[in-house]
Amino acid sequence: MLEMLRGKRLVFVGDSLNRNMWESLVCSLRESLRDKRRLFEVSSRNEFRTQGFFSLRFSDYECTIDFIKSPFLVQEWKISDNSEISRETLRLDMIQGSKYSDADIIVFNTGHWWTHQKTGKGKNYFQEGSHVYDRLEVKEAFTKALKTWAQWVDSNIDRKNTRVFFAGYSSSHFRKGQWDTGGNCHGETEPISNETSLAAYPWMMSILESVISEMKTPVFYLNITKMTAYRKDGHPSIYRPLEIPRTPGMFQDCSHWCLPGVPDFWNELLYAALLISGHDLQK
Repeated sequence: MLEMLRGKRLVFVGDSLNRNMWESLVCSLRESLRDKRRLFEVSSRNEFRTQGFFSLRFSDYECTIDFIKSPFLVQEWKISDNSEISRETLRLDMIQGSKYSDADIIVFNTGHWWTHQKTGKGKNYFQEGSHVYDRLEVKEAFTKALKTWAQWVDSNIDRKNTRVFFAGYSSSHFRKGQWDTGGNCHGETEPISNETSLAAYPWMMSILESVISEMKTPVFYLNITKMTAYRKDGHPSIYRPLEIPRTPGMFQDCSHWCLPGVPDFWNELLYAALLISGHDLQK
């Protein structure tokens, strides 16, 4: 795969699940290096904290693999009311950043942040132009945001030089609540074995599929939803960074994935897709 990526730039753009996929890929590729000192951080950790950008360069292959944090794909915003109190909104009509339009391969995702409290309620949060909606259903807002993304891709991506991928929704497995209401997945050791026990197909992915079908730019859809739906055993749960003490009632992570683990298979799908289209990458 590193030979395939020689001289190229691969960028992951999206939320922390896409960061999970990025981490999986760079760790896997690092293992193949004879001299692991030839892998360099292009960005600083401070850049990641302040700007949501992280870049690694495989020097012997002259390729970089980047992650750019953009959980909604559209722009998070702040406005001030008449009392000059600032509040957050989400600009459904504006893409967030675009310092990657010339990349050779781009992998987008979004989804998990659209289930949070602010987006779920949709009150005085979604904005188009100078208009802030008093209330807008999250499904309609998500559709508007994806259409903004699609229009940006069709207008700014050179289809002859850049391959575009979209990673589907990765399943969570909280029991008895959500991440902030005591939900847990600790102690799971086996995947789900009965398909009838799987959660319903996410509404977000049905909207995504509809938007992609109308785009001019070919988008390779990595539909990982069902394959992740089985893996209730693959989340970190209470096994988060060591500096976070294990305490009764602590937040459990039942959304992200352990590494090595499930995201490695997403990258196998990415690799297979790149192999299929390998003749395009050689141009």
